[in-house]
Amino acid sequence: MVVKLKKDNLKIGSKILKSRLIVGTGKYKSFLETAKAIKASGAEMVTVAVRRINIIDKRKPILTDYLNPKKIIYLPNTAGCFNSEEALRTLRLAREMGGWKLVKLEVLGDKRTLYPNMIETLKSTKILVKEGFKVMVYCTDDPLFAKKLEDSGATSIMPLASPIGSGLGIQNKINISLIIKQSKIPVIIDAGIGTASDATIAMEMGCDAVLINSAIAKAKNPILMAKSFREAVISGRNAYLAKRMKKNYFAIPSSPKKGII
Repeated sequence: MVVKLKKDNLKIGSKILKSRLIVGTGKYKSFLETAKAIKASGAEMVTVAVRRINIIDKRKPILTDYLNPKKIIYLPNTAGCFNSEEALRTLRLAREMGGWKLVKLEVLGDKRTLYPNMIETLKSTKILVKEGFKVMVYCTDDPLFAKKLEDSGATSIMPLASPIGSGLGIQNKINISLIIKQSKIPVIIDAGIGTASDATIAMEMGCDAVLINSAIAKAKNPILMAKSFREAVISGRNAYLAKRMKKNYFAIPSSPKKGII
């Protein structure tokens, strides 16, 4: 018997994605490596730091030379912004430059940990939503703030697994699980994922997607690591949909008791 699975697409705002892996475009050795890694990942959406885009020197290559924005979704983000004013100005610039309304908001609070400033983040979210933006929000793993962001009109919640670029994986599964259970919008793990198994765990927990940058870009073989993440996300999602067996504290024999000689 052949079992047909329903289409399991991810909807973020008005965008429909087949892939649940979102990839960053920073930290690669070159734009060519970036493009190859993203192709291997199967990602349909990539984040772009608006403040790092070259718009002055026309002689230098730019990301769009290697990644066609008509074939892949660009997600402008506010990486490097440490207050609401900087973040708002950056995303308004992105809208003027490319007409982008689906954006990723980051308002950092500390240069050492790069943890988000949740007061400024919440303030910025409310303003951007009123201005018609669809806001994907980088946030702490605090269920209370996550709910406030959702109630403020956020398009998706993006809690950190651990500090940006740390590669430590998910440090607080309880809080992430609480955020997933209470949220009616996509929950996307953002920051701290170190290797493919971390992504699988996130997907098995019920996260809607994961966003990866450093774990791919900083691998010795970014192309192979991108492929690994592609497979890990698919595997984790399938395991979540399949619904794992119940955990037990004692052994349960796998062979039936009846008919034993």
